[in-house]
Amino acid sequence: MVSTLKKVTGSNITLPKGFSAAGINCGIKYKKKDLGIILSEKPAAAAAVYTTNKIKAAPLAVTKESIETEGILQAVIVNSGNANAFTGTQGTLDAYAMRSQVSEVFGLSEHYVGVASTGIIGETMPIDTILEGIGKLHPQSRLENALEFSQAILTTDTNTKNACYSFQVGEKEVVLAGTAKGSGMIHPNMATMLSFMTTDANISSENLHYALRKVTDLSFNCITVDGETSTNDMVLVMANGCAGNEELTPQHPDWGTFLQALTLTSTDLAKSIARDGEGATKLIEVTVDGAASDEEARIAAKSIVGSPLVKTAVFGCDPNWGRIVAVLGYANVEIVPEQIDLSIGDFPVLLSSGILPFDEEGISSYLSSSDISITVNLHAGNGKGKAWGCDLTYDYIQINSSYTT
Repeated sequence: MVSTLKKVTGSNITLPKGFSAAGINCGIKYKKKDLGIILSEKPAAAAAVYTTNKIKAAPLAVTKESIETEGILQAVIVNSGNANAFTGTQGTLDAYAMRSQVSEVFGLSEHYVGVASTGIIGETMPIDTILEGIGKLHPQSRLENALEFSQAILTTDTNTKNACYSFQVGEKEVVLAGTAKGSGMIHPNMATMLSFMTTDANISSENLHYALRKVTDLSFNCITVDGETSTNDMVLVMANGCAGNEELTPQHPDWGTFLQALTLTSTDLAKSIARDGEGATKLIEVTVDGAASDEEARIAAKSIVGSPLVKTAVFGCDPNWGRIVAVLGYANVEIVPEQIDLSIGDFPVLLSSGILPFDEEGISSYLSSSDISITVNLHAGNGKGKAWGCDLTYDYIQINSSYTT
């Protein structure tokens, strides 16, 4: 079957049928937007994955409870500027209060509402300000409103992050769109990021969850900025069925196309997060072939792109390939030390661990580009994997040394 998958220009989360959004400044921040909502015109199948940090913010527990009740959401309310993390019993009450207020204002069952927060950890929520702000949200299905939502979820991000694909399921066009935030405290296995995806596909919550977990390991769990894992991270998908397609299941002939659309949307968002790492000037993509397994390939790739020494070498345009080899030695994957191939961009450096004559000035010049690729072959098996990250700069220190002030 010929793939019908297409990337959609003007990406925004209201492109799938039946979704609307809004974003405003409610007063958590001084001027920037800090409160947003995604609303579906009818209950939607929902699935989510959450941070692996043992300290989880209150909104995650509330959202998980909502989804586990029926596998359905109709709205998600999001604030930035305050993480509502490590805030004790009051934080839990505040997350429930946000859910309850959305339920009342928009006439929804409480367990049809998800809650997400991002920002400073350990500060009590200005809950009265937020509850008042919820009443001022007027979601619409327009690009302007979708972009306002994308702006409302940002913290130290320098730009919004959006992606969208369309495809056919039978005779029906289905659209899948996503938006995300994330810039610092980014590390594999869910990092300080929020990502929300909407689709008008007809799919059960169970199958949506299965697909999301599979795709997350290939996208959001393959990025790193600084090795930090936050307390609030979540990827959430809502599917309201408004496209009117036959229900998607793993047995459906278009299931593979749906998985591809979900993978590409997630990967686009993940790469946008890595590219926008705090203070970053370059996106780094590491590809590992010949690993003992796909999982080991991803581990090796993430180890390379997460190494502070590799990241600083890229920032300084220093062709110090020895730092990459050193990472492979401690990455806890099977390697054949005498059989490593390594290239930086189009410049081969090692072949079967033999050092090749290479153009040091050429590599240094290449490392000044905004997109950097590093390719490794371990010759230990057939595993393949990728990971994405960014360089480590002076600005990263500046941003994080004054985050609360």
